[in-house]
Amino acid sequence: MDKYLKINLTAIYNWVLKYGMLLLVTVIFFWIGSKIIKMILGAISKTFKRTKLSEGLESFLISFIRIILFSILFIMSASLMGFPVTSLVTLLGTSGLTIGLALQGSLSNLAGGVLILILKPFDVGDYIHEKHTGQEGTVKAIDIFYTHLVTYDNKEMVIPNGNLSNTTILNYTKLGERMVEIKVSISYSDDIRTARAILEDTARGLTHILKERDIKVYVDELGESGVTMGLRYMVKSTDYISSRWEANERIKLAFDENGITIPFNQLDVHMQ
Repeated sequence: MDKYLKINLTAIYNWVLKYGMLLLVTVIFFWIGSKIIKMILGAISKTFKRTKLSEGLESFLISFIRIILFSILFIMSASLMGFPVTSLVTLLGTSGLTIGLALQGSLSNLAGGVLILILKPFDVGDYIHEKHTGQEGTVKAIDIFYTHLVTYDNKEMVIPNGNLSNTTILNYTKLGERMVEIKVSISYSDDIRTARAILEDTARGLTHILKERDIKVYVDELGESGVTMGLRYMVKSTDYISSRWEANERIKLAFDENGITIPFNQLDVHMQ
C-alpha cells in the first residue's frame, strides 16, 4: 500500500512539475505577448495619425488588427501548452457554417462597419440622428462591430453597425453649416413690418450668426390666434443649439421692449 501511494505521489509530482511549469511559462508568454501587442497597436496608431487618416477608419482598423493579433497570440499559447493546434484549426474550418450562423449578427455588424467606412455617411465628431430608433448623438468612435455615440446629456450609446448601415441617417454636421429656423406668433393687431424689422435686427446681433449669409424673415401662416412669423439664418453646425437659445431669448426681450404681443391660443364663443 505504501509503495502504491508512493508511486501515485511521484506521478502527481511529475505531472505538476511538467504541466505546472508549462502553464506558468504559457501565462508569462501570453502576458508578454499582450504587452507587445499593445506596443504594436500604439505604434500603428501613431502612424495613422501622421498619415491624417480619419478617426473613424483609424478606430476600425485598430480594432480589427487587435482581434487578429490576439487570435494569433491565443493560437501560439495553445500550441505552447501542447494542444493540437492543427486539429483545432481544422475543426474550426469544418464548423465554419455553424459558427457563421451563430455569429450572423456579428458578421452583419462587421459588414456594416466596412460599409460605413467606405461610404462615409458620418465620421467621428459628427452629430447624427438615426431614423430606425430615433437615437441621436455625437459619434465618439467607430469600432469593428459597434458605433459609439455621446448624447446631448452626456450618455454613451452603443449602436450595432449593421443597424446603422440599414437605416436612414441624418448627419447634422457634415456640411459644416446649419440653418436655424425660428417661428414666433404675433397678434393680428401688431404691425408686421415692425415685427419683421425687429427679427432682422435681432438676428444680425447674434453671437454665432454667419454674417456673410442671408437672413430671411417671412410670414409663415395666418393662424387662428395670431400671425406666425419665421426667421432663418445660418450658423456653424457646432453653434446651432447655443445660437437657437440665444435667438429665442433676444426675440422675446425685443418684442417686449417694442410692445409686440405673442398671443395665447384663443377661442371666441358667441352666445345667442
